[in-house]
Amino acid sequence: MIAMPDTPADTPADTPSARLQIRQLTSLGEREIAGLSDVLIDCVQGGASVSFMLPMTRDKAHRYWHGVAASTQRGERLVFVAEDERCRIIGTVQVVLQQPENQPHRGDVSKMLVHRQARRLGAGAQLLVAAERGALAAGKTLLVLDTASDSAERLYRRQGWQFCGVIPDYALMPDGACCATTVFYKALAPHAPWAPAA
Repeated sequence: MIAMPDTPADTPADTPSARLQIRQLTSLGEREIAGLSDVLIDCVQGGASVSFMLPMTRDKAHRYWHGVAASTQRGERLVFVAEDERCRIIGTVQVVLQQPENQPHRGDVSKMLVHRQARRLGAGAQLLVAAERGALAAGKTLLVLDTASDSAERLYRRQGWQFCGVIPDYALMPDGACCATTVFYKALAPHAPWAPAA
């Protein structure tokens, strides 16, 4: 699931958002894992339903990101980060490429996270654009995601994602309360780039 703050739809060149750098990580070193762990811990402690429960420890975060690093090295996912002017990671998103063999065209957008101190700077919108472009370059023409965040829903609607529906009692919030999730999809290209086997 995805937890995202509100992000401006338009970003003038002189705003803090224009100073953000969006970068794809082809490998995750210890510096990146430390920064990504900071973001994940902050979001979970702030109430984001993104697969983790309180208490959210650094050990849990490190183990998760080391797993992501291994998956990235195997070519199973794309990882993007947003960095501020001091090169600190303040946000991230993933595209999970590995899917069943009958869904070669589909990817899942996952773990869209922005640190609470860096919200409302446009990082979420920029990360989402990077994820969509990266997925299309990887041959994916359909993306799917779900979110338990009202502000994330507004972002996805602004970015042209299509609302599918709400699943009640889908997961738990970090404090143990039940929450629903809202499912969205986006077609990135009108036609699939593959052909069925003869």
